[in-house]
Amino acid sequence: MAALLLDASGPPGPAAVTERIVRRKVVDLPGGRTIAYAETGTGPDLVAIHGTLMTLEDMWLGPVPALARYFRVVAVDRPGHGDSARLRGADASPWRQAELIHAAVQALGLHRPVILGHSYGGAVALTYGMLYPDSASGIVALAPVCFPELRLEQVLFGPRAAPVSGPMLSDALGASADPTLLPLLWNAMFLPQTMPRAFAEAFPFGFAGRPGQIVAEAEDALSLWAALSRSAAAYATCRVPVRILAGDADIVVNPTMHGALAARMIPGARFERLAGIGHMLHHIRSDAVVEAARALLPQT
Repeated sequence: MAALLLDASGPPGPAAVTERIVRRKVVDLPGGRTIAYAETGTGPDLVAIHGTLMTLEDMWLGPVPALARYFRVVAVDRPGHGDSARLRGADASPWRQAELIHAAVQALGLHRPVILGHSYGGAVALTYGMLYPDSASGIVALAPVCFPELRLEQVLFGPRAAPVSGPMLSDALGASADPTLLPLLWNAMFLPQTMPRAFAEAFPFGFAGRPGQIVAEAEDALSLWAALSRSAAAYATCRVPVRILAGDADIVVNPTMHGALAARMIPGARFERLAGIGHMLHHIRSDAVVEAARALLPQT
């Protein structure tokens, strides 16, 4: 798999693409659920939420080092991802995931954090702001998926959400098709940029792509029709400050149909279009991410 993730400069060692690189702590929630997290930095609180086919290492290897100069950053594994446990069939929606992350935020004693999310995590961040406007300093949504549409992940992964046959199918594909499919998707996320070598060498691809997490991805994808319809109906009621960033070369989430339109519907939201940047903008323009997050802090 590693050879498919890199250019001719050479693949990393196998341990680098299969092992977690971040030591986690875990918040226990009712019903056997957990939220795994890692934290760094000092200052106002900020919660970082990753997107599809990722774990908290995505944020850790992207904007977290820059953010940690100004914030106490708590990066989380979304429910069903990484080491965060969820209930099958119950916790896929971004609305539900926002509730679970909020419960972890309360358990950790975080004070009105900035909530920052990428892609599907951007949808979670926006719903967090609509659910808990008095518990967040603001929302930074990076390349967020904001409105219902037919998406590739629904087609590729949807059958794995079936209650009985889904996990068996995911196990079978995990041993056959996924070692080819998933590296193609991970690379495509970065286009038109290439995956940074440091990310390719350190991200735990084997951990993020294990069959159980792909079942969670399938459930997430199928939840979007109803969840984002609810979000679209609620954007006008949002009363927390919102910053949305998107690359104008994003081939994963159309920035005009999602981020720009949502910003027009959310009162006071600001939208920034990053020229020539693709979906993984937080790895390419961490400076813009930090600037957006800092802009949400109370002015003294």
